[in-house]
Amino acid sequence: MSRPRSDAERNRARLLDVAVDLFAEHGDQVQMGEVARAAQVGVGTLYRHFPTRQALVEAVAEQRFSEILAFAESECLPNPDTRAALTCFLTHVAQMHQTGRGLSGAIEATFGSTAPRGPLAIELLAIGDTLIRRGHADGTVRADITVDDLYMLVGALAMISRGDVGDWRRFIDITLDGIAPR
Repeated sequence: MSRPRSDAERNRARLLDVAVDLFAEHGDQVQMGEVARAAQVGVGTLYRHFPTRQALVEAVAEQRFSEILAFAESECLPNPDTRAALTCFLTHVAQMHQTGRGLSGAIEATFGSTAPRGPLAIELLAIGDTLIRRGHADGTVRADITVDDLYMLVGALAMISRGDVGDWRRFIDITLDGIAPR
């Protein structure tokens, strides 16, 4: 299989960047032609990279989840204080949803959920599992808390921060107090 030409790679990257910005600002209302115009490429170029709107949203979602994963690996996991590492991770997720409300809406409208999918979902679960196991080992997380519990809390946090329905920072503190040993 041949490597894509560098101009094709640049076009794809520009299309993704523009799509992220447009979805963040306008949500699910963004049309494919708007993305092509804003990226200053033809509609044919857009469709060569992303044959459907769903494919574009999927690529945007994948980019978002890749960024969350990279941040968690580089900024949160290295912190030896488990509560601080969990706070780091949860805060980043909340900030992503708060600043990218429209993008979250487009992902949810397309896939019925803002949860990660595919290999990235597995990698993000592994990050959560590592944090929960660390918390079990150092006594900062109750023994009955699982990674599924953590991601149930992540889902609630995403809804709070995306919907601006409460103080998500307070929710994180309450959450971490709730999963701490009694």
